[in-house]
Amino acid sequence: MKNLNLIFVAAVSTLGLVACVDNTLSEDPPPPEGTSPGTAGAGTDNTFDHENDGISPWELVDRLTKEGPPRYTSHVHSCSKVRYANLGNVLKSVGINTTNTMQLSAGQLYTSGFNAMGGPNYDNRIRESISVSTSGASRMFDIFAAGATEVMTAVPTLQRCMSGGTPAVLFDANGQCQKSGITCIIGTPATDAHVSLCNLSVTSASTPEIGKRLAVAAILAAAYTCE
Repeated sequence: MKNLNLIFVAAVSTLGLVACVDNTLSEDPPPPEGTSPGTAGAGTDNTFDHENDGISPWELVDRLTKEGPPRYTSHVHSCSKVRYANLGNVLKSVGINTTNTMQLSAGQLYTSGFNAMGGPNYDNRIRESISVSTSGASRMFDIFAAGATEVMTAVPTLQRCMSGGTPAVLFDANGQCQKSGITCIIGTPATDAHVSLCNLSVTSASTPEIGKRLAVAAILAAAYTCE
């Protein structure tokens, strides 16, 4: 009987010790000074202040119900790059001369960027890459930036930009961006947000002309690089 009492006391003591340990481990450590609960503080050897909360299981269930599992959304919501030949057709349709051989012109950057943009090599049985790569995206933006002046010149004369016989306007006399011109070059109806961001690009540049070129390049890049 004495042995049984000793075993019982030891068991109770052990359970009490485990409970204390569990309670200690379950308590979240206090957040660093200067931060609120749910955030992680910055330090000289790590990162900036940032949210550190995990996702709620109910939010996760709701997201999976609406969007589907990752193996499904990765197919539906992902997008590939514009094929090399299709990009050439896009450039031509917005007024860029893809046969221009002048050094650093949009046409020259396009023709010399075949490999950088993942063009196909059928002789060696290599299909075209459909992934957006750093080199491909960089070359595309270079092309849009180099061809921005050509686009601005061509917009009023492009057939695709005619609406009821009225030519589109990319920038008015005051240098303000216009919906009709933006709609023309992106191929979908422009919104007030497009116009606001376009005007911001123009006014933030060192000169209005540089700002217009940057605005056109940014609009084209956003429309055709899956961003």
